[in-house]
Amino acid sequence: MAARVPHFTLHGVDVLKLFIGLGVPYLGVIGLLPWVASVDRFVLGVPFIYAWIFAWFVLTSGCLLICWRVFDSRHDDTHPQNR
Repeated sequence: MAARVPHFTLHGVDVLKLFIGLGVPYLGVIGLLPWVASVDRFVLGVPFIYAWIFAWFVLTSGCLLICWRVFDSRHDDTHPQNR
């Protein structure tokens, strides 16, 4: 007997969550990289491309925090609102 593959569908909210959590950081880092590489400026003595990549470490965490706050925090049993 063949193993069953679970049926997986994405709803509008799931797509939005994926876009905010993964799509925005991906576009910010990879999508804008050609433009960032063409900028010959320095930020606090660091080339702009390195400052851009470092900024996206923080911004990606912010995107994930937004996803958790907006979509998932109400499902967390340890969240103070759900006690």
